[in-house]
Amino acid sequence: MIELQPFTRADFRRLIDWSPTPEFLMQWAGPYFTFPLDEAQLGAYLQGAEGDSPVRRIFRVADGETGTVIGHIELGLIHLAHGSATVHRVLIGDPAYRGRGFGREMIRKIQEIAFDEMNLHRLELVVFDFNESARRCYEKAGFKVEGHHRECRRVGEAYWSIYWMGMLEQEWRAPG
Repeated sequence: MIELQPFTRADFRRLIDWSPTPEFLMQWAGPYFTFPLDEAQLGAYLQGAEGDSPVRRIFRVADGETGTVIGHIELGLIHLAHGSATVHRVLIGDPAYRGRGFGREMIRKIQEIAFDEMNLHRLELVVFDFNESARRCYEKAGFKVEGHHRECRRVGEAYWSIYWMGMLEQEWRAPG
């Protein structure tokens, strides 16, 4: 069992420590941040989660039994008028917690916030095509591949491709 808790400045150092290489930072954060991740970038990032109409909701992920912070997740590009948002920056930072179903639980919690609490109509996300375990996790959570963008992110001398995935409220609410 996990808990999503508000991400704060106190979480900056942990997130920085979880991002040891440009490739790892790109894999979990996309092109939003540049390597090396630092407090100035995270401060600007956190500003988007403040105020009466935030464009993002950022969470640290804690193990519900021990309280240990194990990851990070964001609900971003929130467009209440259009009923949509994007799941961003999904990370299980503590390697001891990877491969144990916590990613699926993180996605379920963010879906509950989006569809049950915020009454959104659509969620979407992007995943690198080589990250098969993440893609399978998203598919099990009900997301469907909606597109494939080839070689659209440059990392060093390589280009990485992504899948766009989406889910509608009625798919979330369908029995099954």
